[in-house]
Order: sequence, then C-alpha cells, then structure tokens
Amino acid sequence: MRCVIARFPFDLTRSGVLESMKGVKPEQVTGESVIIGRRTYPAKQVGEVITRQDRRGFSAGEVLRAMTQLGFTCRVLPRVAVSTRVLSPLQPTSAMLGTPLTV
Repeated sequence: MRCVIARFPFDLTRSGVLESMKGVKPEQVTGESVIIGRRTYPAKQVGEVITRQDRRGFSAGEVLRAMTQLGFTCRVLPRVAVSTRVLSPLQPTSAMLGTPLTV
C-alpha cells in the first residue's frame, strides 16, 4: 500500500511492517499507540523504524492512518478535560479544615 509520511511516499505492506518491528523493544506508551503482534508500540516509534526518519519529522496521526489502513489496531488516548472553574485561595484551605466555603 502506498502512503505518505512526512511528505515522502512509502510502499508499506503488513508483512513488511511486522518484519521491521521484529526484535524492536517497545518504548513506554504515553500517547497514541499501535499494536503489532502482541506488543504495543508508541506510534512515533513505529514511524521511525519503518521510515528510518527522525520522529520529529512526522506526526503520530500520519503513522496511525497508515497502520490502520494496513489492518493494525491503533489506539488514541482520550483527551483529559481541563476544569475551567477557578477556585479562590480560601476554598482548598476551607475544604481541608472540613468546612467548605460557599461563594
């Protein structure tokens, strides 16, 4: 299958990716990941191995798109919702004392 990663075209096959990743120890997964065989690899690590390019030159999304088209299982960590509510300096202290401050 022909795909573009970091503006360069690559002809990738499922068996070629499996062969390239054979013997590669997975790094710790902190974001997007690809399951190859029985191992879970970070998407950027997979992209670096199969393209032989620096991982700063492409996005994890490009790798995930290509790996999904080849039939590999890809996972994306859900984004954590950030609380927009601003606490006053007295609220955490009040909660620690056991009497919540209401504003």
